[in-house]
Amino acid sequence: MNCYNIVIIGGGPAGLVSGIYAARARLKSLLLERMIPGGQVVLAEWVENYPGFPEGISGQELMVRMEEQAKRFGLEIESAEATGVKSEEDGRSWLVKTKDKEYHTLAVIIATGAKPAKLNISGEEEFCGKGVSYCATCDGPLFRDKKVLVVGGGDKALSEALFLIKFTPKITLIHRKDRFQATKILQEKVLADSRIEPIWNSIVTEILGEKKVEGVRIKDIKTDEEREIELDGVFISIGLKPDVSFLKGLIDLDRKGFILTDFKMQTSKPGIYAAGDVRSSMFHQITTACGDGAIAALAAQQYIEELKEEQDA
Repeated sequence: MNCYNIVIIGGGPAGLVSGIYAARARLKSLLLERMIPGGQVVLAEWVENYPGFPEGISGQELMVRMEEQAKRFGLEIESAEATGVKSEEDGRSWLVKTKDKEYHTLAVIIATGAKPAKLNISGEEEFCGKGVSYCATCDGPLFRDKKVLVVGGGDKALSEALFLIKFTPKITLIHRKDRFQATKILQEKVLADSRIEPIWNSIVTEILGEKKVEGVRIKDIKTDEEREIELDGVFISIGLKPDVSFLKGLIDLDRKGFILTDFKMQTSKPGIYAAGDVRSSMFHQITTACGDGAIAALAAQQYIEELKEEQDA
C-alpha cells in the first residue's frame, strides 16, 4: 500500500519548496508531477528577481537546483498526473488517484499551478503552433526577423516582448487598458525601447490567415474603430487559468477558479492545502510561490502532529 504523510501534487516552485520542508521534517513525502519538475519557470530564459542570484539565473537551472535540494532531503518524486482526490472512510485522511496508482496520505498540498489563459477568438485554436504561441522562450527564435504581436500588459507580457525583441526588429504590444500593470522596472524597459510599439485601449478580435498567421484584426474599445495589422506571429500573455479540473468540486474556489485558502494555505477541507499559482492570490511570482509552499508544508506538519496526538490520547 502506498502510504504517505504528505502527497504534493505539482512540481513547480511551490511544490518543490513544500517538498523540501516536508522532507526535512522527516515526513514521508511524495511529489507527483505529470511532466518534468519546475513548472512554468523552466520556460523562463532568465530570472533576475530571485534572491541569492545577483546576476540572475536561468529558470531551468533554478528549478534543477530546487529539485536536487528536495531529493537530497529524501523527497520522493514520481512522474504521474493526479486524476482525483477524495476523502478516506475514516474522514481524516485522503486518497490521491493517478491513472495507475492510488496513494493514501494524511495531508495533500495542491501546487498544480496555472496554464496560460486564452483569448477565445476566431483563429486562435486554428493557428496554434502556426503563428500563435503562449511562450516566447519556447518559440521566439522561430520568428527571427518577422513581425510579431504580443497581447497583454502584465509582467509576463512585457517580459515576453523584451525577450522577443532579440529576434525581431519591431514588436507591437497591444493592451486593453491605457497603462501597463507590470512592475515598474519592466515598464521602464519596454517604454524606453523604441522598437516596441504599444497600442493602448485595444483588443484583438480575430487572428487572420489561411495556412498560418498572416495578421490580426484589432478594435479600439473606446472608439469601436477596427483595423487590420499584417504580421507573422501572435504571442498571447493575458493571465493564467488554474489547473484544478481533477478536484471536481472538492474544495472552494474563487470566481476565476483559483483555490481559496486561509493564511495557513489550508483550503475549505482540513488536511488539504494549496500553494503557488493555483491559489487565489493577488500576486503570482516565484518568490511568493516558494513562500506559499513553505507555509503549506509547515501547516501540514502541524496538522499531522495534531492528528497523531488525538490518536494517542
